[in-house]
Amino acid sequence: MAHTVEWNVRLHLFEEEGTTKARVMLDTGTTELVGHGVAHRSPDDMDVPEIGDELAAGRALHDLGRQLVRVAAQDIESVGAAGTGRGDLPETGWPLPDQPPKG
Repeated sequence: MAHTVEWNVRLHLFEEEGTTKARVMLDTGTTELVGHGVAHRSPDDMDVPEIGDELAAGRALHDLGRQLVRVAAQDIESVGAAGTGRGDLPETGWPLPDQPPKG
């Protein structure tokens, strides 16, 4: 069975005085999630805005990814399918750091 969908992702970066903040928004058409990330430049480091952008965006995407895996795990449980029992998907291979094993 073929299945094709389009999800929209928007990433916003804000930098001020050595701190870069990122907000990434995912709209699947049925679910909206928002991930956040922050990067702080040490006063001793060179001012290279791209590095702050990369770190903050990467952290925001990582946050969004954890949320998406959590939603998928909840969906697996809601349809009565066998999951790992840890709140993450079998494909992840490792438990997420903020998700201790249940039981």
